[in-house]
Amino acid sequence: MFLRLKARAGYWLARRLFHWSWFVRQPRGWSWLEGQFARMANLGDVGAQSFYGHILTFRGVGLGAREEGVRLLRLAALAGDGKAAYQVGVISLAGTASKAPDPVEAARFWEMAAKAGHPLAEIKLKALATRGCAD
Repeated sequence: MFLRLKARAGYWLARRLFHWSWFVRQPRGWSWLEGQFARMANLGDVGAQSFYGHILTFRGVGLGAREEGVRLLRLAALAGDGKAAYQVGVISLAGTASKAPDPVEAARFWEMAAKAGHPLAEIKLKALATRGCAD
């Protein structure tokens, strides 16, 4: 109970400090931020999984960071996060180093994103359906 409360407080502070570019540029500052984001994501917080997953997927260094980011985004998407579901759809359509492009999986995640209210998911689904009919 206390450790979860401590993790929430650390995550709350880290999200505020994340917008201070001078803090993020400091190696020790960035390391501390990542630790807070990772802790909350590993505790199963959907918002933290989505947020940290986006960071690792698009700004992480190395293949391992990108793969971990995609894994966190998948977890958040399956838990109902629309933004994460949309991004997993985009990644699924493009493919990753370990997985070939999968339009069926992309459509499944974009349907989840559309149900969650993501504004671009419907557009992507229509474009995918049009492209599927044209092939």
